[in-house]
Amino acid sequence: MHPIITLTTDFGIADHYVGAIKGVISRICPDANVVDITHEIPPFSVYAGAYAISQAAPYFPTGTIHVVVVDPGVGTSRRGIAFRNQAGAFIAPDNGVLSPFWREQDRLNVRELTNESLWLSDHSATFHGRDLFAPAAAKLAAELIAWADLGPPVIDVVRLPNLKAVQGQRGQWHGTVLSVDRFGNVITNLPSRIGLSHEFVFTAAGRDIRRFHRTFGEADPGEIFVYAGSSGYYEIGINQQSAAAKLGIAPGNPVLLELSA
Repeated sequence: MHPIITLTTDFGIADHYVGAIKGVISRICPDANVVDITHEIPPFSVYAGAYAISQAAPYFPTGTIHVVVVDPGVGTSRRGIAFRNQAGAFIAPDNGVLSPFWREQDRLNVRELTNESLWLSDHSATFHGRDLFAPAAAKLAAELIAWADLGPPVIDVVRLPNLKAVQGQRGQWHGTVLSVDRFGNVITNLPSRIGLSHEFVFTAAGRDIRRFHRTFGEADPGEIFVYAGSSGYYEIGINQQSAAAKLGIAPGNPVLLELSA
């Protein structure tokens, strides 16, 4: 089987950035199957990047290498890291974008990308996706380097705050917006296994939402409602409109679910 390398970025497709990354990978590991998960993460949205890779990575074969570049801190003292679990490997900035894969009780297999031989010789301070992350992924895929060659172990990784919903008192659940999809649906971290009572209030951006529908077709056009999304979380939508635009909400913003007794 050819090695698989996936790409998840906020680069978009209007510029040369994604093409340059693919060129680096192809030059080092021409047998690699490069798969685009998405390049439409909202610029600088680490929460949205974390959500996207967490939803896509489990569906890839064991041994896949995932490159995630949502990197508002590029060129600063933030580290580049590689993480490996039973499913595959992940290469990304150490800014919390890999947090969904890190459970508190786990001993993480993380390496800091300090091996200067991994860099392209003419590397820049502003394009680590091309100059560090892509060659590291390609050299791993081509088996030109061993895992330990990437750099020293890391134990103090950056974790995104409020990534998991927290149960409060009197039927309250405090959550966070993880992402907004291209339709404007607002994806929260409130798991749909909670179960909604007949009376509930879902508060987002100061707006109280009290309607639940199984599908968009059950809602009237323009109606804002809550539904259980395909990712296993509650989401906010408006039939044939953007709920995110209507609410003025973005990844990282808080949400609150209150259940009746």
